[in-house]
Amino acid sequence: MTRILTLAYCTVSYASFVLTFLYAIGFLGNFGVPKSLDSGATDPWPTALAIDLGLLSLFALQHSIMARQGFKRLLTHVVPAAAERSTYVLASSLALLLLFSHWRPVGGEIWNVQNEIGRALLYGGFAFGWLLVLVTTFVINHFDLFGLRQVWLHFRGQPQRPLQFVTPILYRIVRHPLYVGWLCTFWSTPTMTVTHLLFALVTSAYTRSSGCPSCRATSSRSGGSRRPQLDPATPPCGIGIHRGVTTLRSTWPPKYRAHDRSGVTVE
Repeated sequence: MTRILTLAYCTVSYASFVLTFLYAIGFLGNFGVPKSLDSGATDPWPTALAIDLGLLSLFALQHSIMARQGFKRLLTHVVPAAAERSTYVLASSLALLLLFSHWRPVGGEIWNVQNEIGRALLYGGFAFGWLLVLVTTFVINHFDLFGLRQVWLHFRGQPQRPLQFVTPILYRIVRHPLYVGWLCTFWSTPTMTVTHLLFALVTSAYTRSSGCPSCRATSSRSGGSRRPQLDPATPPCGIGIHRGVTTLRSTWPPKYRAHDRSGVTVE
C-alpha cells in the first residue's frame, strides 16, 4: 500500500468514525436518525433480545480481539503498521453501524420522567456525556487515538515517534473521564425503556470490564518497551511523570504491584 493510498485509507476510516459518532448520538437519544434505539418493536421479545445480545457481543469481540498485541502483529502483515490503528477504528465503526441498522427494540418501559426540569437535567446529562467523551479524546491525543498522527508521519516519511506519558488535567479531576462520559450517555434519558436498559447494562458492564481504555490506548502506543506489565489485570490508574520515570499509580494491593523490564513502575 503506497503512502497516498494509506493516507486515503486513513481518511475514509476517520470519516467513518465521525459518521458513526454523530449517528450514535441520535441513535441513543432517539432523534434525527431513521432507526433509533427505541424505534417501534416489530419482533417477538425473545427474538429481539437474542439479536440485540448477539450484536452487542459481536461489537465486544471485535473491540477486544483487535486490541490484542498478537492480532495487531498479524494485521501489520496485511496493512502498513502506520494504518493499524485506522483499521481498528474502521472495523469498530462498521461493527457499530451494523448494530445500529439491525437493532431490535424489545418494548416495555422502566421510567418516564414527565417533569420538565427533570427531563431537561437528563437531556443535559446526555449532552454532557457526549461532550466529555469527545473532549477526553483530545486530552489523550485525538489524532493518535484515531490513527491520524501515525499515517501522517508515514506519509511524510518520518519515523513513528512514541508518545510520552503525561497527566492530563481531566485525570486530575476524575479518575476515568471516559467512563464518566460513556455512563452519562448510556443512562441519562428521561424515558428508560427495557431496550435502553438492556443496552445500558451490557455496555456499562463491558466498559467496566475492559479496564482503563484511555490508559491502555496511550500506553500501547508509547513504545512497546515502556508498556507496563501488570498481573492479574490492568487496574484503575493515574498517569504521571516523576523525575523522568513514567509512573502508573494503581489502587491494587501491594502484592499486585509490578515492574516491567524497562523500569516503568506500577505502584
